[in-house]
Amino acid sequence: MEDKSNSSQSHTCSEEPSVSSNGDVSCPVDIKVEGKTGKKKKKKNKKNSSCQKKTDSECFGNTVKDPLSQSQQMPNQNKNRSAGSKQEKSKNASARSTCDQSTQTESSQTQSVQTQSTQTPPDQSTHSPATESKPTQTIMSSFPLHQAYWGKSSMDVSASEQKPQSCSTSNQLTVICWNIDGLDPEDVFARCKGLLSHLGKYRADVVLLQELVPPYLSQLQNIMKDYEFLQSSQEGYFTGILLRKDRVQLLESNIVKYPTTEMGRNLLIAKVSISGHPLCIMTSHLESCKASSQERLNQLRRVWKWMKEAPQDHTVIFGGDTNLRDWEVKKLGGLPDGINDVWEMLGEPEESRYTWDTSINDNNEIPNSIRLRFDRLFLRQAAEGARLQPETMTLIGLEKLKCDYFISDHWGILCTLLFGSA
Repeated sequence: MEDKSNSSQSHTCSEEPSVSSNGDVSCPVDIKVEGKTGKKKKKKNKKNSSCQKKTDSECFGNTVKDPLSQSQQMPNQNKNRSAGSKQEKSKNASARSTCDQSTQTESSQTQSVQTQSTQTPPDQSTHSPATESKPTQTIMSSFPLHQAYWGKSSMDVSASEQKPQSCSTSNQLTVICWNIDGLDPEDVFARCKGLLSHLGKYRADVVLLQELVPPYLSQLQNIMKDYEFLQSSQEGYFTGILLRKDRVQLLESNIVKYPTTEMGRNLLIAKVSISGHPLCIMTSHLESCKASSQERLNQLRRVWKWMKEAPQDHTVIFGGDTNLRDWEVKKLGGLPDGINDVWEMLGEPEESRYTWDTSINDNNEIPNSIRLRFDRLFLRQAAEGARLQPETMTLIGLEKLKCDYFISDHWGILCTLLFGSA
């Protein structure tokens, strides 16, 4: 989603507006907030008592200190909300200001890169500095989350003894890419539970997450013992790569800084081996907001550069929240030779085109219908050895939770790829 990182400055950010039937262009009033920026969001009326908003301590028990606290944990990274309900959207639409941004929706480097390399042994996970409580408290408070992920009716069987089935065959690779909107404090427990339910259902070989926050990361690490975790930062909000231990061996990880970012964005890279095939996995959350288009394109050039310069015997997969509009890719002359858009390789299926769709997803209470393909997967084939061919791409997280929210304001991408001969 359009957002802002840890910065002492705040700026106004608004989405692409929709065009009304009379041709007038309007959008919600921009707001200025410290940290994540976006539209004003209204508080939803909770109709189901079982899904009323919990306090942060009730959501995650005592497993983390002040999780998702607006006033203490992350004071500069919360979404601004105004009073009201879904039914008031139409009444407030007339108060929207005229927007001077482009009306386009997706219907149809000279600077050196600074890197922070780390050699990570295959059995070592990356952990956040979040404070954990006593084991008994963790089990009691996290039981619904454990159950959502493992699908077990009891906690009698330890995570190490559970042997969930993978949705991948030996010659297949499954990838999930998802901006999970961890900064949104609304119904965080129900949304985290929904996220874990999806991750547990698909058991993808590689999971690429954006907008992770320390409390979310701490919970995922506590429950998803069958995955190795890499993260691009220790604080604020950041990206992460999760590697299924029984399928993927981590060889090396790397964090590439974007030297001119104003939102703390970077590129997280992991070199891995799966079934003997060397892969280079990348994820990023490119600069947000239309006004940051040039910086976003600078970052995209760097992503492509790192993809092209990866070892030629490695297949390279990039997935992330690119915040891209189609016209921006065209502005760069299209994709470089050798790099392909997985969605395009699959014939541009309409059902998986829009990953940010306010015509359906009302988490942010944006009255305009905006449909964009922010989340994308890029593929660079290895010059030798087995090649990966995309098989399917499906959007996930489309079901609304009982609390009247979706898991995220983004849909997740589930992609399967097949290893074949060169």
